[in-house]
Amino acid sequence: MIEFSKFIADYKKKLKSLFRNNEELSSKKLGEDFPEETLSEIMGCKPLAAFIPEEYGGRGVKTHEALAMLGASSYESLPLSLTMGINGALFLQPVANYAQEDVKAPIFRRFMEEGNMGGLMITEPDHGSDALRMETSFQKNDDSSYQISGTKHWGGLTGTADFWLITARKKGKNDNLGRDISFFIHDTRQGGIEVEEYYENLGLYMLPYGRNKIDITVPEENKLEPTSIGIKMMLDILHRSRLQFPGMGVGYLKRILDEAHKHCKNRFVGGKSLFNYDQVKKRIGRLQSSFTICSAMCTYTSEHITMDKDVSDQGVSANTIKTVTTDLMQNAADSFMQLMGAKGYRLNHLAGQAFIDSRPFQIFEGSNDILYQQISEAVLKSMRGLNLTNLYEYLSEYKLTENAAEYFKDSLNFTIDSKMAQGKLVELGEVLSRIISLQMTLNLGQKGFNQKLINSTVETLKSDVRRMVGTFKDTNDAEVIENYQESSAWIDIFSTVPA
Repeated sequence: MIEFSKFIADYKKKLKSLFRNNEELSSKKLGEDFPEETLSEIMGCKPLAAFIPEEYGGRGVKTHEALAMLGASSYESLPLSLTMGINGALFLQPVANYAQEDVKAPIFRRFMEEGNMGGLMITEPDHGSDALRMETSFQKNDDSSYQISGTKHWGGLTGTADFWLITARKKGKNDNLGRDISFFIHDTRQGGIEVEEYYENLGLYMLPYGRNKIDITVPEENKLEPTSIGIKMMLDILHRSRLQFPGMGVGYLKRILDEAHKHCKNRFVGGKSLFNYDQVKKRIGRLQSSFTICSAMCTYTSEHITMDKDVSDQGVSANTIKTVTTDLMQNAADSFMQLMGAKGYRLNHLAGQAFIDSRPFQIFEGSNDILYQQISEAVLKSMRGLNLTNLYEYLSEYKLTENAAEYFKDSLNFTIDSKMAQGKLVELGEVLSRIISLQMTLNLGQKGFNQKLINSTVETLKSDVRRMVGTFKDTNDAEVIENYQESSAWIDIFSTVPA
């Protein structure tokens, strides 16, 4: 096996040659996939070996290597990085952890030798975030195989994946569906999946999505084997994927930071470089902080999450990393486009592309609003278990915030109502996620990371937390007016009043 430094250097070199020198590739429009020859060259570097165990020809599934590969991908192409993330976190890792031994070898061989790809189908047209109500069902046949039928959509790699992990619920008597979730590996060479529609997705153009009609027969051995129940296995798979989001985010944020820095240094307005304007410096400074936070999260995941560790109970850290990373990605794209001006609004410019490519990251694999709410609910449940009501008192002892909480002793020293409205749960989740992010950043600063970046990022997060706490404490929320159409046409003010 080649050294990782050479593996990642060769991969970066190949991606740079493909994406920087190929105008056709950089200007792909709606519905156009990666050119087959381009994808073949990329897969020739065997990037997915980072997700395959060593005994099957892979690199041994080392977390830091997988995240570095995702980062190298996203520096050149966010859709490419997502493609690698889908394959690795949502297919290869679940197969490695839960598939039967005699099933793994041929799958991993095809990935290593033939450049195969795999994805995950959970979402259904009528059951998006409410995955536990999915209607795709399975029944066991007389020969012990499984018959699976239903409809799935928004599965990345629709129509192109060689393998799918498909979720379903057991159909019982009277067609009632069981409460638990099961996962099945399907080889698309066996047929049974009809793409009913390809979606013209807004952004991530080279990654196909669509609606799939499922009617397949799966061998008994292709059913994943949970250690306890299927729902816990699903949490493990989704949490593990969310914990790896900063791999996709860090390269993307570094590219935006590099391009914005170069543009502002070389662009002159009013006789001086853009870089010399205070507002521009503020935006660049926040981009640097975003890159630093994401680097801290990569370090956290690499240190705490081995690929075979059950992370079904890591909801707070997983949801924090996913929400904060994706919010940073979208905010960075927004700021980059503002710095680029009209040039960044071109469809084939990195700024505009980054804006629409990063936006769905805040939605898929758990909408950020829902995940922020779940962070709060988990913390409040823990507080009730300890019979605590003071937020600072709890956070100063909580393992994810114990060092960072001291920075906000005055702001957080208040009694919290455990029965708050949903909107307040979301706002509290935003506060908690930034405090957790600060602790990760402080830990990164102890490992030799650029201390100037750490210090600047600490100030950024302190400012964000104080602002968010203020929003959380403000109880004057806008009222929703159901009959808003009544007397709400401004032009009526200028209508002639009859005599």
